[in-house]
Amino acid sequence: MGWLFLKVLIVGLSFLGFFYPVVDFRFSGKTGGQKPNFVIILADDMGWGDLGANWAETKDTAHLDKMASGGMRFVDFHAAASTCSPSRASLLTGRLGLRNGVTHNFAVTSVGGLPLNETTLAEVLQQAGYITGMIGKWHLGHHGSYHPNFRGFDYYFGIPYSNDMGCTDTPGYNHPPCPACPQQSGPSRNPERACYVDVALPLYENLTIVEQPVNLSSLAQKYAEKATQFIQHASASGRPFLLYVGLAHMHVPLSVTRPSAGPPGRRPYAAGLREMDSLVGQIKDKVDRAAKGNTFLWFTGDNGPWAQKCELAGSMGPYTGLWQTRQGGSPAKQTTWEGGHRVPALAYWPGRIPVNVTSTALLSVLDIFPTVVALAQASLPPDRHFDGLDASEVLFGRLQTGHRVLFHPNSGAAGEYGGLQTVRLEQYKAFYVTGGAKACDGSVGPEQHHELPLIFNLEDDVAEGVPLERGGTEYQAVLPMVRKVLADVLQDVSEDNVSSADYTQDPSVAPCCNPYQIACRCQTV
Repeated sequence: MGWLFLKVLIVGLSFLGFFYPVVDFRFSGKTGGQKPNFVIILADDMGWGDLGANWAETKDTAHLDKMASGGMRFVDFHAAASTCSPSRASLLTGRLGLRNGVTHNFAVTSVGGLPLNETTLAEVLQQAGYITGMIGKWHLGHHGSYHPNFRGFDYYFGIPYSNDMGCTDTPGYNHPPCPACPQQSGPSRNPERACYVDVALPLYENLTIVEQPVNLSSLAQKYAEKATQFIQHASASGRPFLLYVGLAHMHVPLSVTRPSAGPPGRRPYAAGLREMDSLVGQIKDKVDRAAKGNTFLWFTGDNGPWAQKCELAGSMGPYTGLWQTRQGGSPAKQTTWEGGHRVPALAYWPGRIPVNVTSTALLSVLDIFPTVVALAQASLPPDRHFDGLDASEVLFGRLQTGHRVLFHPNSGAAGEYGGLQTVRLEQYKAFYVTGGAKACDGSVGPEQHHELPLIFNLEDDVAEGVPLERGGTEYQAVLPMVRKVLADVLQDVSEDNVSSADYTQDPSVAPCCNPYQIACRCQTV
């Protein structure tokens, strides 16, 4: 309790201008041994089919495709949830939202975040002697001790939540577009120029807002510069490092306006995909120059594409959720259909991970935590259960299988937040609740509860179009196994140390560098 009080005090004093912690790139103190470095890159709203190595129709990911040919590509890899905050919380804890408490997204005015009694991957590695950095979208709480600098990260540069949660001076492409932030304040301002929220998007460096509103058109390059600087300085220090990069791509608004090849309606998205690919390429090139041979780079996504954004959304590839599309609504982000949680994933580690390998192992974002902890020769936090597994044997080509069972929680469209509505058992997938998110045409698929679940065989039906006949032999053989694994995990959760997130909202906690300006303008010169 004493340390928690001190952390809160430090944050409070820093926000009031009394104190600023010395947290920058100047690392010191070498440690013995050759522990590996880790770079984890998480794309936002990227579809499985947005990776050219996955889907031949995609021609905009040259750097990622090169990484795939130089490492391992996973084709059955899944986000731990189908919206932002729950997916990120599971990445950093190795635990489903039912355990870590994060079951839906935090808001601009959220008081809380990832519960403070949950231990993050950064905290574990920090205790093991690692330098830790986080660049990009956080979305796990920004107020008080929920800020990244107090969750294990020595250095932070990025935005506290999604890039559409607050207006910007360069709104880019969105449906509907976010109006530019007002240039004036007070009663004389033009209401038609008002933002759809009152506080513009802030850009942090550690605890200081360095730009508000964020210029989205330059954000990708800033991320690339900060990431390469971190890698350079951390490598020079002689200590191992963890860098977690939460990209703004491919979440709307898309800020790239340069012309791009392809059909006219898809050009903004294709341009954004190329910009994201270039950013990842810059980070990989820096790793290759500064720390090649001892750095594990893991690229994946937080959930599937946001289909309601129409031509500004990504591709699900063949995972089109046909059963749901016939009912109406989207089977992508915010749903437990494959398009909502099956994401691109690449592992790259020259000399350790086999090159140009495609793995069909069933794996998850949940596995990043235990895998990295094991490779870092650190220890998992005690007194809690984990849903991820150590995937090292798969990564090094010594094992071809991952999970036998995965659970897909609801985190947006229908049903109880965090509820385990869908069960993956080997090649089978059982839905106890179905429903669609808002689609491009405006439709929303109705929520339907199934006492006898819909079960699909993904080996035969990747599009999830036709469920098994309930009276058939195959269905009857699978149903008891599905029921058992679901009952087992719910029993396990009931016996676990389960956290509860504070989803209270208070307008006073919205990040603002200048409370006297209506859009909290804070432009550095």
